[in-house]
Amino acid sequence: MHSILGVIPDDIATGLFQAGGAIALCAAAVMLCRSFGVEVSREAAISILRGLVQMVLVGLLLAALVHGAALVGLVILGLMTVAAAYTASRRLTHLSGSFELSFLAIAAGAGTTIIAMLVMGILKTDISVMVPVGSMIIANAMNACAQAVERFRSDVEAHTGLIEAGLALGAEPNVTVAPYVSTAVYASMLPRLDMLKSLGLVWIPGVMAGMLVSGADPLYAGIFQFIIVAMILSASAITGLLIILFVRSYSFSPFAQLVLRQN
Repeated sequence: MHSILGVIPDDIATGLFQAGGAIALCAAAVMLCRSFGVEVSREAAISILRGLVQMVLVGLLLAALVHGAALVGLVILGLMTVAAAYTASRRLTHLSGSFELSFLAIAAGAGTTIIAMLVMGILKTDISVMVPVGSMIIANAMNACAQAVERFRSDVEAHTGLIEAGLALGAEPNVTVAPYVSTAVYASMLPRLDMLKSLGLVWIPGVMAGMLVSGADPLYAGIFQFIIVAMILSASAITGLLIILFVRSYSFSPFAQLVLRQN
């Protein structure tokens, strides 16, 4: 294998150089935002650093386990689900037991979808396929979880007076927040609905692009990419609905008092 100075393989050196260019572009975008008063420098720097380190570690792990057993792949996806729940729960600091609730919702949404894909033969048990595709499902379920709760909380806080008036008049707690349950779940699904609507017209996702580069039939690659995005929508819908049902049950005291408040 050719290498630079006999230490770093050429393809890895090229990747690091290109990653540096991507980081520079991100930094420029962050500085542009900062000039308009949008301060995300610290969070962006941490996110970029974590993202690079984590992907390098994942690459090393997959290189070592690329031909491992399906059980190993499921363990990896399980650990990813734990990490996703932890990440989502950090956005839900106002909610007691947020990690456990996030884990249950993400595991149910992503787990049901991944198992269905394995049963239908959409996913192969090869780690090199199962883990990357499964990670996309889990990541979108994580985003749906956080988006749904944030929308539900903001809607409830914006309509606290209306909700408490309904409670005072004897309405059931679930009835008073029913409209906000619907809008929260819809909000968590909206980005994935837009993904499906724009599929092939606005963007050609990475899975299809990778299959085309590797020489797969373009028609099959297109159909397979549709399946992946449809499964992402399914996982997001299940996760968004479950987390909101969980949060709704924690929003009221045993005496039907609204207790969901912003810290």
